[in-house]
Amino acid sequence: MPNVLSPSELSAALAWRYATKKFDTRRLPAATWDALAASLVLAPSSFGLQPWRFLVVENPQLRARLREHSWNQTQVTDASHLVVFLRRAATNEAEINRHIGRIGEVRGVPLEKLEAYRQLMVANVAQGKSPEVQREWAARQVYIALGQFMAAAAAMGVDTCPLEGIDPARYDEILGLAGSGFETVVACAAGFRAADDAYAQAAKVRYPAGEVLRTV
Repeated sequence: MPNVLSPSELSAALAWRYATKKFDTRRLPAATWDALAASLVLAPSSFGLQPWRFLVVENPQLRARLREHSWNQTQVTDASHLVVFLRRAATNEAEINRHIGRIGEVRGVPLEKLEAYRQLMVANVAQGKSPEVQREWAARQVYIALGQFMAAAAAMGVDTCPLEGIDPARYDEILGLAGSGFETVVACAAGFRAADDAYAQAAKVRYPAGEVLRTV
């Protein structure tokens, strides 16, 4: 079993986290970023299909152009790292077959033993969802990965800011995604909060647990 945070340590990390409005320009240590990148690779998804790509934008010129289509939010250019979360536009039978092949390879399972599972995915995803529903389904999977990324960052004392105030179509254009089969959903900046970000000291506003948690 890996080392784990205590309940109080986890609660403190999540309370410390906030949507950072102003980053300084310090870079994350390489080992820290590698762990955050692993949190994306290891994110869970429905059927394990991973209908996503995570595009780490390092080029300063690209980030400056993206900022123009992000309500001019400084996080886009100032944070150590900017991750653009992409969804797969369509999950067809060929993609499911590729996933089944990967399962067989990693787990050493003969493909014939995975055939029933393959057919289940084909029926429920490739054939059972309209193109519009597939795209929405893929977007929901992306948000699972975003949540894991942000929680992992908080656990390591790394600041993040999810960015929905962006123009996905312009992101797709600037990042050259036409014909790639992937589309922008959301972005997230990661790095270190600036010392003068006033929001860092603002009290976290949440409804009482009794209002949002129910036991049935």
